[in-house]
Amino acid sequence: MHIHGLQKLAMVDYPGKLAATVFTGGCNLRCPFCHNALLVTRLAETPEIPEQEVLDFLASRRGLLDGVVLTGGEPLLQPDAADFLRKVRELGFAVKLDTNGSHPWALVDLVERKLVDYVAMDVKNSPERYPETVGVPGLDVGPIRESVGFLLEGLVDYEFRTTVVRELHDEDSFRAIGPWLSGAKRYFLQSFVDRDTVLREGLHPWDGETLGSFADLVRPYVEQVELRGV
Repeated sequence: MHIHGLQKLAMVDYPGKLAATVFTGGCNLRCPFCHNALLVTRLAETPEIPEQEVLDFLASRRGLLDGVVLTGGEPLLQPDAADFLRKVRELGFAVKLDTNGSHPWALVDLVERKLVDYVAMDVKNSPERYPETVGVPGLDVGPIRESVGFLLEGLVDYEFRTTVVRELHDEDSFRAIGPWLSGAKRYFLQSFVDRDTVLREGLHPWDGETLGSFADLVRPYVEQVELRGV
């Protein structure tokens, strides 16, 4: 496992649980609003943390932490993610996976092996605007659709979420996202927050009222629709 970050206590990353968050290096997307540029395009600047060091830390926190969040970058790029999560599971922790959904076969494998308890999948935009939104011209959205369809089967607890950026999202985005996620349990609209670590400068958030109107467009299709960061 190529681990490039460890947050030893996260209060909000795993709903309802105290967790440690493990950051893997590398991503196959180039979302301009990504907050983790160091893990995507500047990996050489971020020292790698030995897997055993992370596991030893987690072992020392048994009984104090409830869960572990595996995030990135894109953690499903790691060929040994399943082996790492098996070791985390053996320590007695619940596991939350953050993913962009581009590797449905890996997602299915982890769920079928009961190595994850909760999946948070980023839905970047409507399918039509995906390539632009993730910074990959010509992107095949098929695998993303596959991951959405799999999570909608309800074999693992999950949420979908979209980071909303003024330059990339509008009403038409959410008019398309709602039907796409029809029947989903949870969907969160996260307000973009500009930081020094964002991949591209010059992006802006929508105001809370507009975000609320976007959420209203999705509510007829999804059981729970909420705003985050507003």
